[in-house]
Amino acid sequence: MSLYYEAAAVLANSNNAGGSLKSRIYRNKDLKTSPAQLFALISEASKWSLILKDVIERCGLLAEEKKLTPTLALLLTHDLLLAKCGVAAHANHVLKLAVLRHKARLSAEFAKARLRHGYATLDALRQAVEEGELEESDVPSNKAYRHPRWVRVNTLQTSMSEQLVTTFAGYEKTSSVQEVQRASASVKKYFEDPHIPNLLALPPKVDLSKSAAYANGAIIFQDKASCFPAYLLDVGPDDGDVIDGCAAPGNKTTHLAATVAEGNVHVKRQKVFAYERDRIRSVTLQKMVKRASAGSIVTIKAGADFLAANPDSEEFADVGAILLDPSCSGSGIVGRDDSIKMHLPYQAVGASVVTCKKDKKRKRDHNMTLYNGSTTLHMSLDEAIAEETPIEGQLSDRLTALSTFQLRILTHAMRFPKARKITYSTCSTHFEENEGVVFQALASEIASARGWTVLPRQLQVQGMKDWKRRGILEPEKLDPRVDLAHVQKEAICNACIRCEKGTEEGTMGFFVAAFIRNAETGSDRYVASLGAVEDAEEDEWQGCSDGGGTVEASMQRQASTASKRPRKKRQRGRTATVDE
Repeated sequence: MSLYYEAAAVLANSNNAGGSLKSRIYRNKDLKTSPAQLFALISEASKWSLILKDVIERCGLLAEEKKLTPTLALLLTHDLLLAKCGVAAHANHVLKLAVLRHKARLSAEFAKARLRHGYATLDALRQAVEEGELEESDVPSNKAYRHPRWVRVNTLQTSMSEQLVTTFAGYEKTSSVQEVQRASASVKKYFEDPHIPNLLALPPKVDLSKSAAYANGAIIFQDKASCFPAYLLDVGPDDGDVIDGCAAPGNKTTHLAATVAEGNVHVKRQKVFAYERDRIRSVTLQKMVKRASAGSIVTIKAGADFLAANPDSEEFADVGAILLDPSCSGSGIVGRDDSIKMHLPYQAVGASVVTCKKDKKRKRDHNMTLYNGSTTLHMSLDEAIAEETPIEGQLSDRLTALSTFQLRILTHAMRFPKARKITYSTCSTHFEENEGVVFQALASEIASARGWTVLPRQLQVQGMKDWKRRGILEPEKLDPRVDLAHVQKEAICNACIRCEKGTEEGTMGFFVAAFIRNAETGSDRYVASLGAVEDAEEDEWQGCSDGGGTVEASMQRQASTASKRPRKKRQRGRTATVDE
């Protein structure tokens, strides 16, 4: 019976242990239960949790069995109804008896739940659960916009044509990503992305984690939006070495390495310097680089802070391009591809079932039932490879601290003497971390002194130039010290790229902007160039919106209070993140 207690303890994670579910289980040396058995119970129960939650609540189990917690009730009910050997405990154990007393009602409610979901047999329901069909059943209006499984073909090892006849043999090519979004995991379809080379979209719940191509690093699970920074940087043979300033977990780093390798055939071999301040995340980075066969190109700076890197160091004398994806609020993140959700039943407080001895029928008196809120646990099954973990807490304070750090790391990158290209990205939807940082960076002294400007849309690599979602303008959130004319702001926003989560495009929420440098460009020439770009793109402009009132009026209002606003203390170092 320690199986259920230990599984509940792992899910509670009272000591806030970091890492994935699997790593938390296998690192725990105090477990009496086999780690494999523990992991199997949790992962399987989570698949059924949406149905079992409903069954337990309708049965009133938690109201009658006070010794059961929502987690224990879910785990025990799963094994009672679905495990071949039933509840793994002695016949007279208190927990086993607690669920056995309600077996008839639990089984009846389970059958009703199956029919409510439209499945005539248990086998049909089991297949739907395995394919993740039920996770979307409670929000049918969003079913067309499910998040696809994005797979990048790693050209360091293989090619798109090779993978299509091996890993994806038997898959049918579709003409739109929406067809893939609507497909179940058993349907073999793929969509070849038109914006990012060597990128495929597959049905949301398709499982390739056990495929040889994934194990060997020939394919990499990477969200489409996450591929934008390396592609937009467009590193060529003349750009020299590259720095990835915040590299873990390594998806963008290996994408950079693949891009660099394409131009290294007949020229001096370029390097990618991958900085990761957090030593635990550095281990993940090293694994990713090794699996992708990028070790000959990538030099990992494990436990090193990019902000401490000396731009004038001889080591970086040939650095011409820098990719920055610093810590952010993570507000654009969608459910991770390698994650699971466990829906726990409501915890009842007070009676929920009244027994009528005369006719032996049980009736629910909903007026007598009080509940606390139910919980959905989000867990990463394997070692987390998400780009970011959402940051909780006081949003306004967090955004201020994060944007201060983000601006600092961006302006630091502008100090590298040979650098000519920079991409800055976040998986955030907040203006303060995105366009707000871009505006402040362009208004900085270092940008003006070194000739840094935003890369206009018309000069972006074709796939990014074609992307329709552009930057937004929220003038009330813009730093009043940013003194740019309205026409400049619109041109800057049109140069910025946004992705939104939960749309027909199938991306996470994301932001990226690119900067280019001309050492001879001064402030006056920069203003003139932005105006020219705005004139050229006036017909296709879709980006900025003032959001009420003119930009100039808003800037004047904020400028009047700027002198009274206390300046925030700058945050040193990279904001730590916790992989879940």
